[in-house]
Amino acid sequence: MPVAFILIDADVGKIRDILDQLRRTEGVVEAYTVAGPHDIVVKLQADKFEKVAEAVTRKIQRVDGVKNTLTMFAFE
Repeated sequence: MPVAFILIDADVGKIRDILDQLRRTEGVVEAYTVAGPHDIVVKLQADKFEKVAEAVTRKIQRVDGVKNTLTMFAFE
């Protein structure tokens, strides 16, 4: 089952709202705020790589307050 980790840059003051919405998004297994160059990390699972890409582009990137994403597919 494909797994991806998505690093998210968020607008100031929107992190809590983004997390709440992400945690209700299909395929999102975990979502956390993090310290460092990015604001949020999400673990996403789907039955095909294409569905991971679709979740990122059609759901996660469209959440209000999400400025940028970086998707990293896990292989093991």
